[in-house]
Amino acid sequence: MGIVVGYLATPEGRAALDAAVDEARLRSTPVVVVASVRPDELAERRAETAEALDRVREELAGLGVEHDVRLLDGGDVADDLITTAEEVGAQLVVLGLRRRSPVGKLILGANAQRVLFDAPCPVLTVKPGVS
Repeated sequence: MGIVVGYLATPEGRAALDAAVDEARLRSTPVVVVASVRPDELAERRAETAEALDRVREELAGLGVEHDVRLLDGGDVADDLITTAEEVGAQLVVLGLRRRSPVGKLILGANAQRVLFDAPCPVLTVKPGVS
């Protein structure tokens, strides 16, 4: 059991992580942080992602939140989140979404849409700057 959160070192990723921590505390369950990298990504990008996840580990430990942080090489964010949610028997998946223009709101990002449709549990979407 746990709260699975898709993480990137972006404002959207930060909003998702904060919401996941809040939900984990409410439910007394661990947070499972998932970051995906493509196999063809440059070593520098992979190292930056690993460093960002180290900071997340330190932060969650400092907050006393039980956690598991995973850097996955699947390269498909939606598949990585859905598979992780299935593996851990997630209670919830949390995603950060970008703000979109009025026309852009008609189209949800492909990864977010796949997670919403295929996740084995409820999905919470959050935007930066919205509490």
